[in-house]
Amino acid sequence: MSKICMGFDFGMKKIGIAIGQSITGTANPLIIMTAKDGQPDWLALGKIVKQWQPEKFIVGLPINMDSTPSEMSSKAEKFARRLTGRYNIPHQTWDERLTSFEAREFADPDELIDAIAAKLILESYFRASQQD
Repeated sequence: MSKICMGFDFGMKKIGIAIGQSITGTANPLIIMTAKDGQPDWLALGKIVKQWQPEKFIVGLPINMDSTPSEMSSKAEKFARRLTGRYNIPHQTWDERLTSFEAREFADPDELIDAIAAKLILESYFRASQQD
C-alpha cells in the first residue's frame, strides 16, 4: 500500500521540504521554509501538512562521514520529535550524508537546493524500504 511521506532537510535557517510516495519511490521538492534557530513557522507548516496529509515524516539526520553524530544531529532529532508531537504523525530520521552535495548537482545555487536535498533524502528512504 502506498504511503505518502513528507521529507525534511533540516537547517537552523532553512528547512527544505519534499513530498513523495512509497509505491513509486519518487519524491518532489515542495518548498524551502525559513527558520529562526531551527524553528519554522509552525502555522504555515501546519497548512502544508494538512494539504498533503502525509502518513510519515522523514527527517534527514546529519551524520559525519565517519558515522558519528554531527553537531546538528540532536537538533534534527528534536525537530523530528516536535513534528510528531504537533501533528500526531510518526517520524523517522534518515542518514542524509551527501544529499546537499548531490542536490547542488541538480540545481543552481539560488534554487531549491534544500528542497531537492529533502527529495533525495525521501527517495533514499524509499529505496532502502523497498529492499526490506
